[in-house]
Amino acid sequence: MGEILIEASLETLTMVFWSTLFSVVLGFIPAIVLTITAKDGLHPNRPVYAILDFLVNVFRSFPFIILMVIVIPFTRLIAGRAIGTTAAIVPLTISAIPFVARVMESALRSVNSGVIEAARSFGASDTNIIFRVMLKEAVPAILAGITLTIISLVGYSAMGGAIGAGGLGDVAIRYGYQQYNIPYLIVTSVILIIFVQGVQLLGNYMYEKLS
Repeated sequence: MGEILIEASLETLTMVFWSTLFSVVLGFIPAIVLTITAKDGLHPNRPVYAILDFLVNVFRSFPFIILMVIVIPFTRLIAGRAIGTTAAIVPLTISAIPFVARVMESALRSVNSGVIEAARSFGASDTNIIFRVMLKEAVPAILAGITLTIISLVGYSAMGGAIGAGGLGDVAIRYGYQQYNIPYLIVTSVILIIFVQGVQLLGNYMYEKLS
């Protein structure tokens, strides 16, 4: 059991780490566009905002298991296979991008308008306002959102085990559920709880420091 759980834990950490990294990088782009084109943004553009807002909401509404099946052709194209730890990173990233985009948009739009106006009065460009004012002020809120994203991805990675994603979810299903081996179910659950608690404590600590 020890070797199986260690390998599964490493697979879960791999899936969560890379999907978090990719989703934060890719989610940052729509977050910036949504922030800029919002009605109170730097350059309001109702059609662009409405379209992008609709797409973000649509992708956020897909249950992960369904999304994982739908994107199998794309997963195979990117990862070269449809199942396994590496393949699972693709649907995990896709599922997290709209969540990250929404979290970042909310964080950026929560920046005090007085700070933005002060930057404008000093002649700051839009780029400087976004990256040196808004982004800097929103870092604690963005970090809190990323913490929630990681926790969600831990849960998604476990669900992905139902269709061959690997990791702790796969162990819980194959050894715990299908073989009715209760110790596996208990231990995998405990490990996932420890993961989540560790991420939340670290996120809270960083949020307090940055705030």
